[in-house]
Order: sequence, then structure tokens, then C-alpha cells
Amino acid sequence: MAAAGTAAVRAVAVRAAGPRSRLKQRTKRYRLPNLRLDEENCTGCGACVDTCPFGALVLEGAVVRILDSCTDCGACVGSCPSEALILERPKAAGPAVDLSAYKDVWIVVEYDRKGVSHVALELLGKGRELADRLGCRLAALVLGESVSHLTDELFAHGADLAYVVEHAALKKYRTDPYVETAAQLIRKHKPEVVLLGATTTGRDFAGALAAEIDTGLTADCTGLEIDAASRNLVQTRPAFGGNIMAQIVCKRHRPQMSTVRPKVMELPKRRDGHKGQVVKEEVALDDEKFLTKVLEFVKEEGSTVNLADANVIVSGGRGLQDPANFKVIEELAKVLGGAVGASRAAVDAGWIAYPHQVGQTGKTVRPKLYIACGISGAIQHLAGMQTSDIIVAVNKDPDAPIFKVATFGVVADLFQAVPLLTEKLRKRLGK
Repeated sequence: MAAAGTAAVRAVAVRAAGPRSRLKQRTKRYRLPNLRLDEENCTGCGACVDTCPFGALVLEGAVVRILDSCTDCGACVGSCPSEALILERPKAAGPAVDLSAYKDVWIVVEYDRKGVSHVALELLGKGRELADRLGCRLAALVLGESVSHLTDELFAHGADLAYVVEHAALKKYRTDPYVETAAQLIRKHKPEVVLLGATTTGRDFAGALAAEIDTGLTADCTGLEIDAASRNLVQTRPAFGGNIMAQIVCKRHRPQMSTVRPKVMELPKRRDGHKGQVVKEEVALDDEKFLTKVLEFVKEEGSTVNLADANVIVSGGRGLQDPANFKVIEELAKVLGGAVGASRAAVDAGWIAYPHQVGQTGKTVRPKLYIACGISGAIQHLAGMQTSDIIVAVNKDPDAPIFKVATFGVVADLFQAVPLLTEKLRKRLGK
């Protein structure tokens, strides 16, 4: 899958190319909750109203009314002292597809002019592990124009075979031709698991592809495991703002699809002697029916920071107190040859541009050295940097959560400690 561009590049507007032949008309569906009330037993005590986390129960007079916003979570059932609330869950239907017909783990490969993307190689490492657990093959899917040369790199990182589609319509990433091509191959070969990188391109591609082949998709996974009994892929991802880790399974549909953020999975060791099978596929694509054409790429003005590939990151947070104080962070990053990061609080305050944001809603990073200055350590920030090799935290609050994940913690005023550290390193490194 051709990358849509680096952080310094954006695709420019494309033209409409006629009606979308496979556009599906959807009507809005309204569901009724499966929770019902036995009015004869209801005493109007209001215990269930206080318990409902979604505000879906209201007390009208001496009777509870259930709103359409009810999610059937069941929290209220156990709180009712008179057992007047009854949750009637519908019986699950049988499998939507023949699960036994699906096999192999597929990695959708993203690349650029430099070669295979880092996240694709990381997914090959995790895919190899999953394929071994399932007793199947690990395959790479490569779409583009003149991309066969990428297969050696894929085999060296664990792939057993590579499905390659080369077509002029696939030269630059566009949703329609890429989805149509991938859907054709998935329907033909029936992979059990399909993994993509949670990049700008990967997120667009994965959502559209899952809708086209009628399967589920779990986004931004931080963990992937196989349940041995069911062969289901257990997909772990942060939920409710990162306050809990949800485990999601796709029991009735195949393939099981996930996107994974860059730097979340470990990079596998390269095996240059490992060879695989190249399977070249032919697809018929009519470029006239696709909605868009890429006209040109224009370099984006402003910051070109690439946090994902940085070996050293120095980040600043709310503790900097003022946007002008980011110069303290920038000086240390310059001495170390690193990149400047930031917490969401600093970005939301307008102190620094979004490309610098580290965390659940920013970039996930895995540098060799991460220095957090004036960052308290909210769980959303930790989710994006806690896999760094070495973490140094500078904060004047000794109880800051950042110290729980830090390799080294410095309890001090950052305006004193960071300039001192910068000066010492400048002398030590001869800069």
C-alpha cells in the first residue's frame, strides 16, 4: 500500500469521476432496548436511576421510564431491590460465514520511496507470532505500480508469501481502487486475519475495506493474541479515554481485522536467508469509475517533525507554563540530536503544533531515550510513550504519575534542571 506521504506532504484535491457504482444506500436504524420494566413490582425508589451510567432511566411519578439511549449494559438490574427490571438479551445467531474456510494471516504493506514502512515490518513480526499460533502461513499484500522489488524485504522479516498486484490505477493511494483490489483478493483467498498500520492511509483504507467485505474492525490495537480454543483474535485497545483496556473479538465474521499504531509492536529480527513465494495477481480496474484522481503532491508548510522515527525525544507539558518556554526543550533536543514532543495539554493550549503531540490522540513513539519535562503523566500520554527504552522524567511534583513508568526521575524545577542538563551534555558531547 503506497503511503499517502510523510508528515511533510499532503495530497491535493482530486476530481469527481462519475457515480460510484458500489455506493450502498443505508437507512438510519433505530433500536429499542432489550431492558423492560415490570410496572407491578416497581416501587419508584429510584435506585436504578442513580445506578445507570448513561442517564437512560428517568423517574416519572412513581414509575421508571426507559429511554432509547439505554445500552443494555445491565448495571441497573442488580440495583433494583424489587427485581422489577428485566434484561432480555436476544439469542445470538449462528456464524455469519463458514469460519473453517478462512486461513492465513495477512499484513497489508504500506511503503514509500524509501521502502517498506516501519509499521509494516512491525506487523510482520506480530503476524509471524499469530500465524505460528494458528498453524498457518503469514502473507503480505502489496498493492501499487512496480512494487515487486519490496518482496525480499518482506520475506526477510518473516513473510511466507507475498500477494502482489501491480496496476497503473494503484500508483498512488486512493480509497476506491485500493479497496476494490483488496476486497477481490480477500474474497478469493479468504485470510483469517488482516492487519494494517494505524497511519493516516491505513485508517482510511481499513475502515472502507471492512465495510466493503462486511466484517468487523478494531482500531488502534495495542495487543493482539490468539485464543487457542476458538481461534479468535483477541484484540486489545484503550477505551473510555484510555481508562480501561478493552478486549474485542470478532466471533461471527471473517476476516478478523485490526489496525495497529506504529511503534507499538516490536520490530522482528531480519533474516536475510529467508525466502518466500511471490504470487502475482491480476485485477480489472476501470479508472473512470473511481471518484478521485491524484493531481499532485504539495509540501506542507511548517513543521516536518517525525516523532515515529526519532531515537531521542524531549517532550514538554503544561509545566512549561508558557509557549515561549519551549525553547528550553528545543535546546536540549538540539544538543541530543533529537526531536521535540509535547503533551496534549500543551498542544490544546496552542503552545506547539499538533505533529509534536505524543499520546493516545497523538503519536505513539518508541525512542531509545524519552525525556519528559513538566509532564504529569496522564494515562493518555503514557499510552503513547511508555514503551521507550529509557524514560527520564523531570517534574517538581514527587507524586506525578510519570514517575511510575520513568527509568530515572528528577524531582526538581524544570527551569533549573533542564538548562543545567543541557549545558552539561553540551560540554560532554563537544557541542
